[in-house]
Amino acid sequence: MKVIGIIPARLAATRLPNKPLLDICGKPMIQRVWERANQAACLDYVLVATPDQEIIEAVERVGGRAVLTSDKHRSGTDRLAEAAANLDADIIVNIQGDEPLIDPATIENAVRPLLEDPSLPMASLMCACPIADIDNPACVKVVCNQAGDALYFSRSRIPYPRSSDGNAQVMQHVGLYVYRREFLLSFARMAPTPLEQTESLEQLRALENGCRIRMVAIAEAPCSVDTQADLDHVRAVYEAL
Repeated sequence: MKVIGIIPARLAATRLPNKPLLDICGKPMIQRVWERANQAACLDYVLVATPDQEIIEAVERVGGRAVLTSDKHRSGTDRLAEAAANLDADIIVNIQGDEPLIDPATIENAVRPLLEDPSLPMASLMCACPIADIDNPACVKVVCNQAGDALYFSRSRIPYPRSSDGNAQVMQHVGLYVYRREFLLSFARMAPTPLEQTESLEQLRALENGCRIRMVAIAEAPCSVDTQADLDHVRAVYEAL
């Protein structure tokens, strides 16, 4: 099967303007993400999808592929679907453009369930939730059934420890998604759903429409660059390499 990684990226950002082009030890962030993603053995190639010509130029300057998309999209998933509509691919991997330390093995782990189980439309990642973030609404939590499919995602703590006999661990959702291409295109056409709108979590739309999301456990979440402190940390990591 043909597996293509797509990195949605845009310059519009509130906390870190022009985030994809911020310098990380001599290279823009989008290039760092693209280079890391290209190390994933499961990907045939990696494409950047963006509404900004400056990002396209930064990617193409280093030999990468990029496609210009609409600037009207509500989410990265809609941008992903626009790019995927014109691709010859079986599986599409949505790779976050603000994770310049993404481990290529993480991408491979997320893709594996769709390679092994033809009935799965979608997969994503999770890890043990840090204690400090259990009640943090910015940290999305997920609970799964015995097969490893997501039952629910929430900004609240789930499961709630009502009984001391329970031993279910609180798991953090890690926002890397893998889709079968045809499912991605149909998912993008689905109307927003009540739980999705209440929690402001797009993945709930899939669950509310009866679609399975296989969750794969990883050791820890990749570092996302959302603040200047995050950027300083990532720069320090690259300087030490």
